[in-house]
Amino acid sequence: MNHVWGLLSHPNREMQAIKRENETVSHHYTHHVLIMAAIPVICAFIGTTQIGWNFGENSVVRLSLFTAFALAILFYGLMLAGVAVMGRVIWWMARHYPHRPSLARCMVFAGYVATPIFLSGIVALYPLVWLCALVGTVALFYTGYLLYLGIPTFLNINKEEGLSFSSSTLAIGVLVLEVLLALTVLLWGYGYHLI
Repeated sequence: MNHVWGLLSHPNREMQAIKRENETVSHHYTHHVLIMAAIPVICAFIGTTQIGWNFGENSVVRLSLFTAFALAILFYGLMLAGVAVMGRVIWWMARHYPHRPSLARCMVFAGYVATPIFLSGIVALYPLVWLCALVGTVALFYTGYLLYLGIPTFLNINKEEGLSFSSSTLAIGVLVLEVLLALTVLLWGYGYHLI
């Protein structure tokens, strides 16, 4: 958790600090990913049970506590799996680089890069669809920026190679995010029918 502010205020320096640490995956998950991934889950749970999804024109969908709790657990699991998948993607894509980091370091890096997306979940406390989409888009752009800054440092490559690597990684990350969002929409939509 001590890197969150640094990733937002001085990301380049923070990426250097993250690289110098030899954090294990278990330590990283228990001290960063599990906590950060809980932010959108808890906010979405509160927002969907107390206020409801606002689709405009007086169209509000509120979930029951039981349904929202079950969906929150599934949503949480999907986000944790998404970080692990992106760590594996970064590790796989770095296979041809001479200073290829270990799978554990790639998973730690993916968890830190996902921080803006986790933080963007705060807007789910008041779940307006357009607001969540707008903030999510901004978070995705900042995640891409963190990838662009972090990949050259992380892989010991130049900025030009880092740009192509981070662009490819971000494209795959967007696909993973879209799959997670589609699953989330299906789950929340299914939960709506359980009310």
